[in-house]
Amino acid sequence: MGCDYRTTQSGPGTFPVSLPSSSTPHVGERLWRFEDFPGVPATAVAQALSRLTRQEYLQRLSKGVYYRARQTTLGRSLPNPVAVRKLASARKTVFPAGVAAANLLGFTAQTAGRSEVATSALSLPRKLVGSDTVIHARRPEAWAGLSEANAALLDFLRRGGTTSEQSPEETVRRTLALFRQPKRFECLLKVASSEPPRVRAMIGAIGEEIGKKPAALERLRASLNPLSRFDFGMLKALPCAGRWQAKERRSA
Repeated sequence: MGCDYRTTQSGPGTFPVSLPSSSTPHVGERLWRFEDFPGVPATAVAQALSRLTRQEYLQRLSKGVYYRARQTTLGRSLPNPVAVRKLASARKTVFPAGVAAANLLGFTAQTAGRSEVATSALSLPRKLVGSDTVIHARRPEAWAGLSEANAALLDFLRRGGTTSEQSPEETVRRTLALFRQPKRFECLLKVASSEPPRVRAMIGAIGEEIGKKPAALERLRASLNPLSRFDFGMLKALPCAGRWQAKERRSA
């Protein structure tokens, strides 16, 4: 079915370009992006969206992202936070962090009071991820190619497993089970060089425990300062932790 194009010139919700009549911003509440207008020059769409923002018909959330509100009994509607964060993830690589990462991996059933995310980007638009969201920016570029679960597992290691609500022994068992899943250890081994030494040491201890090839583990060991000692947190319960320079447990 062909598109019903029309050219509009002025007034709220109109565009000085030819757009499909079914996709102009006066049709109701929703998020709008440049890519919602295929076949229309980006400069023309940008000018039209900017003009509608000045007229307070649209709200600019971030570069190239606009929101059309609707009137409610309590005032103008707000953007759906789930849809907005999903959009942020589509535009930049965003992963769960902290309690959210532990929840995704099965270490806790808790949900954080404040959202917490990690990204390899320099920053994230606050209007997209939420003003109270804790953002851990500048994660290694290698994270961009990771799955959500693998990035969450690295975040979990960076915290020494402290976001787990399980006992140290149960936390170790769960961690080893996750690393035994097909290709997971090999995937994280590839990005280990961009991780802090403590995380590299943990990955080495995990790899030794699940029986990975000594040659791969020796490369990890060679990347560590032999005089350093690392805080493994709850993962100090790993059987091989001491051989990977974990600090000794403090006696109660």
